[in-house]
Amino acid sequence: MNPAAAKPIPAPRVKETLQRIKDNIGRVILGKDDVIDQVLITLVAGGHLLLEDLPGLGKTTLAYCLARSVDCHFSRIQFTSDLLPSDVLGVSIYDDNLKEFVFKKGPLFANMVLADEINRTTPKTQSSLLEVMDRSKVTIDGQSYPVGQPFMVFATQNPVDYEGTFPLPESQMDRFFMRLQMGYPSHAAELSILQSAATRRNYDLLELEPVATRAEIVEIQHHAPQVYVEDTVLEYILKIVGATRTEAEFQAGISTRGSLALKLAAQSAALCDGRAFVIPADVQQVVKPVCVHRLALKRATADSLEERRLVEGLLGQILDKISAPV
Repeated sequence: MNPAAAKPIPAPRVKETLQRIKDNIGRVILGKDDVIDQVLITLVAGGHLLLEDLPGLGKTTLAYCLARSVDCHFSRIQFTSDLLPSDVLGVSIYDDNLKEFVFKKGPLFANMVLADEINRTTPKTQSSLLEVMDRSKVTIDGQSYPVGQPFMVFATQNPVDYEGTFPLPESQMDRFFMRLQMGYPSHAAELSILQSAATRRNYDLLELEPVATRAEIVEIQHHAPQVYVEDTVLEYILKIVGATRTEAEFQAGISTRGSLALKLAAQSAALCDGRAFVIPADVQQVVKPVCVHRLALKRATADSLEERRLVEGLLGQILDKISAPV
């Protein structure tokens, strides 16, 4: 894109809006600024997030805080083995007064959908999310219904307890823009949590007011693909992607969809930092969360967390070997 021909992006104003959201979430989610940064990058990119970690580390709370901060219609779906696609999408019911079938929307019709423990439902129900995550619409009985804007699926899963779970297939994993971990809080952050008056989270009582509107988020998402990316940075992205395709430890490399996601993530990271252009550091910041779930080892391990660490280590080696443009 020619920067002279592009419509000016109000990058400083965008940064100010996103900083308000970050500060607001940080009032509840303590000591996790890096995670919040990546969540905001996903939001700016209009992507979907898979948050994988042990129970009790704040995954659900983070989703609630994000929805509260941007004044979004929030919906939580607890994924279980008996959940049906119609429980998620909605169902057509015959209206005796109208003498026709009327579509009753399911909980998926919201701005932010928390798909809690997504790997505990069957592949049939998991696949009901594919269209909406890709096209922001649902097709029922040949009729398409758009979901709200902005729209984000915020999915969680436990990487340790696999009994009664159904691992997400590659096609589903590839729909997620980023895959993140919360991790344990630092000593200081956990001490602050213990010192707080409430020992149990009541999400209805979270003292968070909206600091941004849905319209502002939609406008920011519109700006993200317009952030300028120089050809040398595009070449840098392609070198990283190409290296994953030739790495002997991987079953397969990053797809074209993955390379496009990496570019958009770098653009969103730049926008979060108040810039209308991408620098190599933006790419480096997002490589692991964008690529880690799109790569699988040839010698798979039974431990999901260990496999993730190995993949991240290989990605780190790739970054170390490829010289960033100056």
